[in-house]
Amino acid sequence: MLKKERKSSIKADKRETELARFDQMADAWWDPQGAFKHVLKFNAARLKVIEQFIEQHFTARENNAAGQPSAQPLAGLRILDIGCGGGLLSEALAQLGAEVTGIDGSEVSLQVAKAHAAKTRVPVNYQHMLAEELLAQQLAPFDVVLNTEVIEHVEDQQGLIDTCCGLCKPDGLLILATLNRTVKSWLFGIVGAEYVLRLLPKGTHDWRYFVKPGEISTMLSPHHFSVNQVRGLSFNPFNKRWRETDDVQVNYLLSARMQESS
Repeated sequence: MLKKERKSSIKADKRETELARFDQMADAWWDPQGAFKHVLKFNAARLKVIEQFIEQHFTARENNAAGQPSAQPLAGLRILDIGCGGGLLSEALAQLGAEVTGIDGSEVSLQVAKAHAAKTRVPVNYQHMLAEELLAQQLAPFDVVLNTEVIEHVEDQQGLIDTCCGLCKPDGLLILATLNRTVKSWLFGIVGAEYVLRLLPKGTHDWRYFVKPGEISTMLSPHHFSVNQVRGLSFNPFNKRWRETDDVQVNYLLSARMQESS
């Protein structure tokens, strides 16, 4: 009995230690003045574009019955955030009223996301799994499927797009964010971001896996999805700010929806 109690106590202590570690990581990850401050600024910029994409697609949800802007404009929408990481987008979208599921292959990232959500009491359903595993469960599809800064790290890019389309409702919206494969993206997205400004660790990206918007359109075509909007994000190295732009030569966001049958 004593051995069992001792083992149980050791396991409990280890769990408490792990939870404390993830709490500390969450504090660092979400600290606007910390090591991830540039990631947080980038996230704020892309969140604005994503919210615009969603509200424009689901126009009936933009305003309440009185015709006034809603405090929770995404209420009633089921959103899937594929590769949610530390939960930066998942939690923000949940605060806007959406029912959000965040999935990621990294258990550490999910523990960070869960630790922060527990502190803010924002309800997000975090699951440690890959998108194809979720698709295999044959659950009800989502109103919005997000795939941000993931596809440029994936070998089977067509397979990822296939899975995203399979998880999205026929009248839903698919949103992707990635880097364009251009000379400018090599200069700014890799040389500038990783070696000059040190915004990202060296080796974060491989330019060969960057994806042109036209290539995503081709990958969407077998599922009868078509590109709806494409918007760029530009970084100002002087004021360290991100802004929405028409220039999609480096970072861009793309929304797609299923084509209406004629």
